[in-house]
Amino acid sequence: MLRTATTRLLHDADLPAVRRLLAADPVAGCLIATRVEATGLERRRLGAELWGHDGDVTHGLDGLCLAGANLVPLSQSAPALAGFADRAAAQGRRCSSIVGVESAVDAVWTQLAPEWGPARDVRTGQPLMAVSERSTLPPDPAVRAVVPEELDILMPACVAMFTEEVGVSPIGSDSGRGYRGRIRELIGAGRAFARIEDGEVVFKAELGAVSERACQIQGVWVRPDRRGEGIGAAGTSAVVAAALATFAPVVSLYVNDYNEPALGAYRRVGFRQVGTFMTVLF
Repeated sequence: MLRTATTRLLHDADLPAVRRLLAADPVAGCLIATRVEATGLERRRLGAELWGHDGDVTHGLDGLCLAGANLVPLSQSAPALAGFADRAAAQGRRCSSIVGVESAVDAVWTQLAPEWGPARDVRTGQPLMAVSERSTLPPDPAVRAVVPEELDILMPACVAMFTEEVGVSPIGSDSGRGYRGRIRELIGAGRAFARIEDGEVVFKAELGAVSERACQIQGVWVRPDRRGEGIGAAGTSAVVAAALATFAPVVSLYVNDYNEPALGAYRRVGFRQVGTFMTVLF
């Protein structure tokens, strides 16, 4: 039996309650907050659905779940997470991943796995890291914001990073138009950074999510023949400095726990673990 009596689609009238809930953990909620702050809650503008779970009368909303290209649950409430899983199961899988705080993703995936499984990959224990001050590690002065005319230069590095990290190419049935459009948007917003030498990307990273209180770095990549030179750490230090100066007071990222070189680089930059994420890939 579905347990969706208190799980519902949220609308703009719910925005104050949503903002209060997201403010409780700006780093963990950054993926949702960046969408909500940009568009509001109405499905047509959001390009996704935002579900909420009503707790008791005193506390109101006790959970959120963004349901779009990714399913992003955010709650510590077992009834809320069960309700989100029920709603997701009822509409069928429409997402390419489930991502977010490990306890929330694990609860939702445990319920959905019999219907949605098997997953292509399940990544647990991903350190969620954050920094709120410029790094003492000198930033790479060659790392800068990518300009629109450099889209074709940046794209091969983005495709290589995505394929290496996710395990599949982002060039799908649309011949990569959707992915190219996303990278173009990030460049236009000043959120794509790179070190470019002789017309080729040596290092690159993007701010994939930006909210008022926090932003999140994604897609950190160093050209394979240049790895081990410290380029990733210095480049990330440069991105952190730019992000703190322009976008948000806290910079975050999450990383696979088995990626020791990346973890070491991020720690040298000044990132410290503030939580744990989990990702289920389809």
